[in-house]
Amino acid sequence: MNTSRRLAVLVVLAALTAPGHAQQAPKSKAVPHAAQTAPAPAATPPAETSPPANAAPPPGWAARCSSASREAPLECAIEQSAVLSKTGQLIVLVNIRVPSDSHAPVVLVQLPLGLNLPVGAKLQVDDGKTADLQIQTCEARGCYASTPIAPDLLAAMRTGKQLKVAFQNLQKETMTIPLPLADFATAYDKIK
Repeated sequence: MNTSRRLAVLVVLAALTAPGHAQQAPKSKAVPHAAQTAPAPAATPPAETSPPANAAPPPGWAARCSSASREAPLECAIEQSAVLSKTGQLIVLVNIRVPSDSHAPVVLVQLPLGLNLPVGAKLQVDDGKTADLQIQTCEARGCYASTPIAPDLLAAMRTGKQLKVAFQNLQKETMTIPLPLADFATAYDKIK
């Protein structure tokens, strides 16, 4: 899986840094997830990638718990990812964990390389308020942002339909990755 994640980053990077894009004016792109695309603002028609014919619905939020040893406390998390449907390559990964010491949920977002780092990333549930994420580090598998989840964002995720992860590429084009929230509340209840 790590190899496919690395390939996904390379594919996304190649698409994001293709020649000819550098001199275009900033525009918004919606990256499809399964057969869905995020709605675009009417003022600026985005260049959208059409969903592949073999797009399959995402597997949903996966819950898992582990511990460093038998005496160590249990650490639990749920994850959802967006992948290229033809190759299974990772585009974005959202991991929410509940640390055993604080019991306050924390979100970790893995993004592809080739980002406009100062802008960071944004989380948004449906058409609600956006939450800003500062990108903290990058390595071969991608860039990472992590922050505690505000109670209002968590409540919106429990009742919402779609979590949107947005970031800019090096050409300052906004990429929006939609993730379904249909089974989020059930998965989160397993780890809280």
